[in-house]
Parts: sequence; structure tokens; C-alpha cells
Amino acid sequence: MRDVEREFLLSFWKIHILHHAETRHVFGQWVIRELRRHGYEVSPGTLYPLLSRMEERGWLKLKVAPDTGPRARKEYSLTKRGKGVLTLLREQVEELHCEVVLGKENEL
Repeated sequence: MRDVEREFLLSFWKIHILHHAETRHVFGQWVIRELRRHGYEVSPGTLYPLLSRMEERGWLKLKVAPDTGPRARKEYSLTKRGKGVLTLLREQVEELHCEVVLGKENEL
């Protein structure tokens, strides 16, 4: 099952994070709880590097309270670039849902 997680679920988690970051600041422990609520078991060792990569790509903006030390809560919000990515992904997910779940092929 680990190969499924690496190949597919990481992408689902990224979409989920972008979706929530659109309406609120998200932070690691909240994301872990939210993903678990949906049946995903995500370890901090998987999630925090994922959030860092999303920030490096310019999809999320990191905010850390000053003078709070190395264990300070890191809050992430959606950037303009992240919003564009989310818009594209929503279109792709909708099309995929129609074809895979509803059985409706999109005629080109």
C-alpha cells in the first residue's frame, strides 16, 4: 500500500491542503487531524516536507510568529500562484470525477 500512497495519495493530500488554505491559515497538526478525519494516516515526517515543498513552489506562504523559537507553529496560506494551481486542479478533478465515478466520457 505504500506505493499507492507515494504515487497517488500525496497528490490528493496536496489538493486538500490547497483547498483549505484558500479559506483559512493551515498548520501541520491541523492538517494531520483533517486528513485523518478523511481516513488518511499521515505522519509528521511525511507532511512537513510536503508543506515545505508546496511553499518552495510558491503555492503556500509561510508565516511564523517572531520570537517564538524553533518549535513555533508555522501557518500556511494560499498564494496567488497557489490559487491558480487550485483552480486548474479543481477543473481536472471535476473532469476525472465525471469520467471515473459517474462514467461520463468527455467528448473532445
